[in-house]
Amino acid sequence: MIAVGTAAADWIGYAAAALTTAAFVPQAWLSWRSRDLSGVSLGMYGVFTLGVALWLLYGLLLGAWPIVWANAITLGLALFIVLLKLRHGGR
Repeated sequence: MIAVGTAAADWIGYAAAALTTAAFVPQAWLSWRSRDLSGVSLGMYGVFTLGVALWLLYGLLLGAWPIVWANAITLGLALFIVLLKLRHGGR
């Protein structure tokens, strides 16, 4: 295991969180604009959304704020895409 200070580990966590969370913004934006979700798998997004919710709970239980904020935002974006998929289907 690599020994780093808590502050350094948090900054690495925040950087990872920012990048992985930002990766969902283009999909959410495109889904919103086009309303075409034919290429989006409801099963995959459903399982993914549940996984993100569990990561959020894990972060809350640990008090790991980089995990909490990243997964809270990602959960919102994933739920947004799932709701669009349910509403607009394959259009």
